[in-house]
Amino acid sequence: MKSGICSITFRKLEPAAVVELVACAGLQGIEWGGDVHVPHGDLATASRVKDLTLDAGLQVSSYGSYYRAGEDEEQGLRFSDVLRTAAELGAPAIRIWAGRKGSDEASAAYREAVTADLRRVAELAAAAGIGVSLEWHGGSLTDRPDSTFKLLAAVAHPNLSLYWQPAMNLDGPASLRSLEQALPSLTNVHLFHWRMGADGVERRPLAEGTAVWQKYLNVLRKSKKSRWLLMEFVRDDKPAQFIEDATVLKSWL
Repeated sequence: MKSGICSITFRKLEPAAVVELVACAGLQGIEWGGDVHVPHGDLATASRVKDLTLDAGLQVSSYGSYYRAGEDEEQGLRFSDVLRTAAELGAPAIRIWAGRKGSDEASAAYREAVTADLRRVAELAAAAGIGVSLEWHGGSLTDRPDSTFKLLAAVAHPNLSLYWQPAMNLDGPASLRSLEQALPSLTNVHLFHWRMGADGVERRPLAEGTAVWQKYLNVLRKSKKSRWLLMEFVRDDKPAQFIEDATVLKSWL
């Protein structure tokens, strides 16, 4: 397992500052986001950010594109632009979302549209030698384990895989079971420690999640596949908290 960060953790920082911070933390790579740091279709920025990353001795783990299958192509975000940007960035994988509707509100026709688009983009990316992974997230067809695995089975494309992260709607044992189920299809993991507080979701120092993350890591170690553990969002968006959390992550590994 390799250690890294999603650049969206520090959306307000310029790419050079993100690279400097990650290198200082002693992590190995960066998933660059397509919303701010490496915009879709901006090949000059993609090339520059790639060079910044590699020159610092880091790797580009992936491209967090936020492409929404089944919808974005019709709304003006062409997957061909996402794919070209990922290639220029040197990203081996593209992270996308399974639509914009949760499994409870999605009709059969909507699921079919998302499924067809996932199959299409997985095939296009395969031809470019780039993988495609679904975000494990609410507000999409991967909001529950049953819906997620049903979708993967329906697409049935070898170039479509899955990210995983702890879901706030699952308790500890259920979250652990979901990771075990996801393992055969799993590429990378988003890593953080959050809890539900009186005012909603509360970001906590990663060290406080050591016990539960050791359980997750034990599941991940059952597979010999190389994966990225990508830190995503830290308490108060503070660089100092990121450095502290990165030290914890390295100690786990």
